[in-house]
Amino acid sequence: MTVEHKLTRLRAMREESRQGGGAERIKRQHDSGRGTARERLDLLLDPGSFRELDAFVQHRSGNFGLDKLRQLGDSAVTGWGTINGRLVYVFSQDFTVMGGSLSEIHAQKICKVMDMAMKTGAPVIGLNDSGGARIQEGVDSLGGYADIFLRNTMASGVVPQISVIMGPCAGGAVYSPALTDFIFMVNNTSYMFITGPDVVKQVTHEDVTFEELGGASVHSQRSGVAHVVGDNETQTLLLVREMLTYLPQNNMEDPPYMATKDDPLRADPELDDIIPDSPNKPYDIREVIRRVVDDSIFYETQTDYAANIVVGFARLGGHSIGIVANQPMVLAGVLDIKASEKAARFIRFCDSFNLPIITFVDVPGYMPGTDQEYNGIISSGAKLLYAYCEATVPKLTVTTRKAYGGAYCVMSSKHIRGDLNLAWPTAEIAVMGPEGAVEIIYRRELKESADPAALKAQLAADYREKLANPYIAAERGYVDDVIEPRETRARLINGLEVFQNKRDSNPPKKHGNIPL
Repeated sequence: MTVEHKLTRLRAMREESRQGGGAERIKRQHDSGRGTARERLDLLLDPGSFRELDAFVQHRSGNFGLDKLRQLGDSAVTGWGTINGRLVYVFSQDFTVMGGSLSEIHAQKICKVMDMAMKTGAPVIGLNDSGGARIQEGVDSLGGYADIFLRNTMASGVVPQISVIMGPCAGGAVYSPALTDFIFMVNNTSYMFITGPDVVKQVTHEDVTFEELGGASVHSQRSGVAHVVGDNETQTLLLVREMLTYLPQNNMEDPPYMATKDDPLRADPELDDIIPDSPNKPYDIREVIRRVVDDSIFYETQTDYAANIVVGFARLGGHSIGIVANQPMVLAGVLDIKASEKAARFIRFCDSFNLPIITFVDVPGYMPGTDQEYNGIISSGAKLLYAYCEATVPKLTVTTRKAYGGAYCVMSSKHIRGDLNLAWPTAEIAVMGPEGAVEIIYRRELKESADPAALKAQLAADYREKLANPYIAAERGYVDDVIEPRETRARLINGLEVFQNKRDSNPPKKHGNIPL
């Protein structure tokens, strides 16, 4: 065979591998509102940067007629490319080939790029669109899933891992995305669940659709499984690209720096009046965040889940940061089970990848009630406390209004290694709110008063004046400075510069035992 013939054969094989399951199945994929594995990679990666691996591998099983269904590359497209010029490893499941089912060789392809990512220190992005395990391969398929799960676990905290659910992701397949750092979903075309609607109906007699059981709205609002949701595949993949601009390549790198024209000394007089005069009146903490960060850009995650706490990425003085903030607009910013776990996981991600944590505090305490107690608010609250205590990255805290009780301690206080703790003059730092405090301290006087409501109001005002302010904490050194709100941006940027080379360490140990 001549060299020309060999080149012709190579080109033909490459073209065959690019065809996936063929024109008819590609059409069906498009008709369902979904792109193909390769089309998605074209959207995700920089143009022309994708380099494919294992394009010629085929499954080896001959069981149940599989010998007649061999396809070059099998049901996954894997390799590497760049996003904004930075290396990433990718795999994209191909639903047009046997429903994207995971075979032994499919799993091996994914494991190969994950191993390469660990060796070279680059993020892994998985585009999931699969009907699940390839039943005809039996335990080989199941073993393939377990091989992937192990690598997800080993890569955790070493390189960023992002899962994008582009179609079905069911059964054991959901555990790989669940082990990664962030899950993206697409409205109306992606879903995740352990057991499908048919099994649910058989076991529990519930009639439920795919969307109702595991659609993007369910996981972004109720379960908290999804971190970011896009309206369509293009928007979702662009959101992945945007998130990566805030993240380092691995745990040994500093987060990326992006120069900004936003003046680091910029003062914002509007912040001086953003806290309402009434201590019980809400305001939007997102507005505070936007007025402080570079160019008012805040990349929020889990926006619709546990909305009483806000988490996400931004930049200050060009430096990438993670933000955690109580949200007075929702449940007065109280900490409950979901909010505690949402914030704890985000904090641990930031600490893993060297992102400084900025905390905005306005918290009246923990959510009371039997529902919270019965469902484990003690353990969940401890997760948030553990995450803050364990974190060794720079931790800067601004108390804007309420910081009551144990919640004061938990929200990155000086006592748990907060590096710079600032407070606005509107801050109220106390064991509990004035109204609750005077009911305990002056129980007898209130009971004997002819006008208990008026007396309570007077006593609460006196308590607020004497104790529920930032100056007692500042006197003790628990607050480093009380600042004018307009100064917040400049003071935080200065704090980041001061503490960027800080050295905190934890005792030598295999790992801690976070209260899961």
